[in-house]
This record gives sequence, structure tokens and C-alpha cells, in this order.
Amino acid sequence: MVHAKLPVNAIQGIVHQMCDLQQHGGPDDEGLYTSEKDNLVLGNRRLALIDLSPEGHMPMSYRDRYHITYNGELYNFLTLKEELVNLGHQFSNHTDTEVILACFAQWNIQGFAKLKGMFAFALWDNLEKNLYLVRDAAGIKPLYYASSTGQLVFASEVRAFKPVDSLQEANENWPVYLMAYGHVPEPVSTLANVKPLHKGCFLKYELKNDSCSIGSYSHYSYSHQVTDAGNAQEQIKEALEQSVRSHLLADAPLGVFLSGGLDSGIIASLSAKYKKSALNTLSIYFEDPAFSEKKYQDILQERLQCDHHQYLLTEKEFHDSFPSILQSMDMPSCDGINTWFISKYAASQGLKAVLSGVGGDELFGGYPSFRRITAARAIQQMPKILMQAGKRSQSKRLNRMAYLQMDGIKGIYLFLRGHFSPFDIARHLGAYEKDIWTILNAQPILNDISHIDDKNQASWMEFNLYMQNQLLRDSDVMSMIHGVEIRVPFLYEDVIRLAFKIDPAVKYEGPLSKQVLINCFQDILPSEIWNRPKMGFSFPFAKWLASSDYVKELMQTSSEKTQKSYKKFLAGNLHWSHLMSLIILKNRKQ
Repeated sequence: MVHAKLPVNAIQGIVHQMCDLQQHGGPDDEGLYTSEKDNLVLGNRRLALIDLSPEGHMPMSYRDRYHITYNGELYNFLTLKEELVNLGHQFSNHTDTEVILACFAQWNIQGFAKLKGMFAFALWDNLEKNLYLVRDAAGIKPLYYASSTGQLVFASEVRAFKPVDSLQEANENWPVYLMAYGHVPEPVSTLANVKPLHKGCFLKYELKNDSCSIGSYSHYSYSHQVTDAGNAQEQIKEALEQSVRSHLLADAPLGVFLSGGLDSGIIASLSAKYKKSALNTLSIYFEDPAFSEKKYQDILQERLQCDHHQYLLTEKEFHDSFPSILQSMDMPSCDGINTWFISKYAASQGLKAVLSGVGGDELFGGYPSFRRITAARAIQQMPKILMQAGKRSQSKRLNRMAYLQMDGIKGIYLFLRGHFSPFDIARHLGAYEKDIWTILNAQPILNDISHIDDKNQASWMEFNLYMQNQLLRDSDVMSMIHGVEIRVPFLYEDVIRLAFKIDPAVKYEGPLSKQVLINCFQDILPSEIWNRPKMGFSFPFAKWLASSDYVKELMQTSSEKTQKSYKKFLAGNLHWSHLMSLIILKNRKQ
């Protein structure tokens, strides 16, 4: 935090409070760095995974000039370290943190593009008097900031801004976004003046002239460079094997989420191949066979011969935990509950990091949107008056067709994945429908991707909207609340760049979803894992929420419209995730 108008001891007090609010994600150590003459304080809560010694304490300094507070993992730090040693740099510890500092000392902002990992960091150059905020290229780690005259405040979570009185103005539009998307999409947040730093970008704050500028150091684009199926498979195998090897690097205990699906099965199988000691795997299963994937988890466990931790999640435990789960949320979201439970179990086993299969569906075509997007684009070209016809319909598909009045990929996303229509949002919030449309059209501002192949458009949409704003954010918040880090090997830079340059005719070809991944790894995966119906990572939520006394009490004191929606849910006419929006809205008002 930089604040020109506050004395340093006051800034230290605020930063200390901000650190306390994020203690769950950094239970191992706390530290502050202060530059008194610059009215600057950096704070850090540490989750120790590499070099567990006191040498890893943060904020960390290098050459008495560069100072960093850092969250995340740098997976290519050993390679970079060797290169930097050859260039004359000396290191005092075994952390990846010091490598980032030396990387900046050597290459300045050009060094950011050399970093392969998941990270959010603030780096202070005490000679030039510049502060840099940097976020990883895939947006795995969150980084929020607020800037104004003489002030720059930043943190890993929005809740950490609570001690800063000047930043407490609420963004009154966030409920609109939550009801439309099921989450609050970047660059929107629940605070009016706090926003996320975009992935692959850095913010440079120059203290001398009190100016902020944002630059991009990395981005991904689609091409058709890899056109041979055999070559594509060979490169995918090599890239994922290298990614998993690098993601296993840790000095603290780590494991793998084992859902029973293809993506987690690939990650677990490669981890078992490369991990030097017995592999820890974790799974959740249910008594209800319609939701339980225990059969597939057991098949993988038997093949891998791992140290498997399997948990029966009961309805009682769900009810007991549900208020705490809502409290754990940073930004509102209708998902993440599953991650909360599996991370809780990981922490109970003493694990500090867990590998996840997030990213496989987005990169290789695992969602229904890849099949539906061509039809959605065709409907979008029809006269807009036809799209309004179904806005009062009880049919979710007809109701959401109104979103196709929006041009581009935003309208398609909200048609395919949206929750409530603008008409319904207006009725729930007591607003004018035209105002809801204005709010949703304003943000997020999305790229024009009409020039790329339909299925790559679906990939872009899932990668930049659903995965970015929901899966990754929920994974980070709900794991860090238990002091556990989730690592995502499918989102290693080399894997993403490869996936983006494979010709769609090769990448999405085949009778089964993600056929190219199946072809790559069917030799190490049992056929029962890849030749099976897709279930997703879901819970018997509809049944459990319907029997929740906590939810019932919330709904009884809600608006008449919300109570009607609750009755629709109980009658089986409203999806549980849509009800979650209403639960969150009511819970946050209390």
C-alpha cells in the first residue's frame, strides 16, 4: 500500500489488518516491509511450499534495492535460476521468490514474460521508486487493486480492503451481474473502486510523479499451426508430462484431486509416474449413486496404487457447513462449494498443495457449448424482436434467448450459460429492465472473436469467462480458506500455447468429448475412465438445498418474488445454481 497522506505507522496498521483478513491463505508466516520516506508498506501472509526455512520469509529483498510480496508458484524457477547464475547473479536461499527478484534485476519488465507459473506479486524498485503489480498470464492467481491520487492499495482478496475506509463504497450493480452470470465477471467487483488486474498484465506505479500505467506482457491467440493429428498428440503428451513434473515440485506435502473423470485421471496418472514418493489422492463420493463417482475413483486408485483418501460427504455435513461456506466466499459465486469440501479434506491430511484438472475442458472441448455454439450464432443473426418473444416464458432456453440481442460472444455466453434473464433480474431487484440491459452491456467489454472458428470461439468463451471468473476464482478462494493451494497443470503456459495453435479439425475431432486427450493417454488410463458419461464435479445440491432449514429461514424473510422462485425450485422448476444467487443476495444483506 502507498498512501501519500497517511503517516507510515497508520499505513502499517492498515496493512497489518489486511494481512490478518487473509491469514487463512497464509498461515505459516507474516511480514511487513516499510519504506518510511516513500509512505509505502508491503505486507505478506505466507503459505510455505518451497524452501520452508525462515529464509523464505516475505516480503523478500534482493540487493537492498528490490522488494517483493508474492503469492503463487513459479514452475520454471530452477531453469531461470541456472540462467541467472550464469549471468552472475548470486542467491541466498532456495525459493522461487528470489528468482523473480533476480529476474527483474536482470531484465526489468521484459523478465515478466519469462515467468511460467501462477502468481500475483508486488515488486518495489527502491532506486527508481516504481512499484509493479503483476498477474500471471492465465489469471490463476487473483490480484485486486484500487488507485487514486497519492494512493495505491492491492490485495489477493476483495475482503482484505475492509480496513481502508476510503474504499468501502459498494458497487450497487454487482447483484445484476451475479444473477445474470452466476458470478461477478472481471473487471467488476463488489466494491465500486476496486478492480482486478487483468491477466498477463502489469501495473506500474511511479511514485515520483504519482502516475499509474498498465501494460501487457503476455497474451494467447488461436492459430491453425499444428495440422497433423499424430504430431499434435505427441506434443500434447510431452507438454503435459513436463507440466505435471514441474507442478510436483514442493518441499511440503501435496496431492491430486481424483474425481474419477478424464482430466483428473490424466493428472493423477502422470503424477504417479513422476512423483518419487507415494502419491496422495483425494476424492469425494456420495451415497446417492446418481452423483457418486466412487466406481471410477476406485478403478483409478487400483491402477495407480496411490495413497488414496476417500471421503463420504453426507447431507448432514453439508447442512452443518453451508453457513460457513457462504461466509468463506470472497466475491459472490454460485459455485465453489465442492472445492471448499475437498480442500477441507486435503488440509485434514496435512496437504499444502493439490493438483487439479481445471482447464482440460476449456482447452480441448469438454463442454456442451462446443456443440451448441454454431446454432447459437445462427439464432443471434435472426431479427431481435424474435429473441424478445420468450422473455416471459417458463422455459429457461426461451427465456435466455433474449440475451442473443447482445452482439458478439457475450450474448452467446449468457444464452448458453446465463442464469436469470434481464426481465427476471429486473423483477427480482425492483428495477427497470432497460437499466438491467444497460448495466450488462457496460461490462465486461469483450474482444471481437467473430473471425475465429466456432469451436475455438467456444473455447475462448469458456477460457476467458467461465473458467476465469468462476472456476479459477472459486478454486483459489475456497482452497486458500483452508490454507491449501490448488495447482492446475493444464494451464501451464506451454500447454495453453500448444492447445491454442492446434487446428480445430484436429483438436475437436472424434466421436467422444476431448477425443484428442483420450488418444494421447488411453495407454495409461483404464477404458472405463474415458469411455463413460460426463458427470462434472457436482453434488446432490437440489435435494440438499431443498431440505436446508438455513435456506428455508432465509427465503421466509425474502421478497415476494424471491419466495415465488424458491417455490419454483422446490417444485423442480428452478435450477439449484439459480437459487444460489438468491441465497447469496439475501445472505449478504443480513
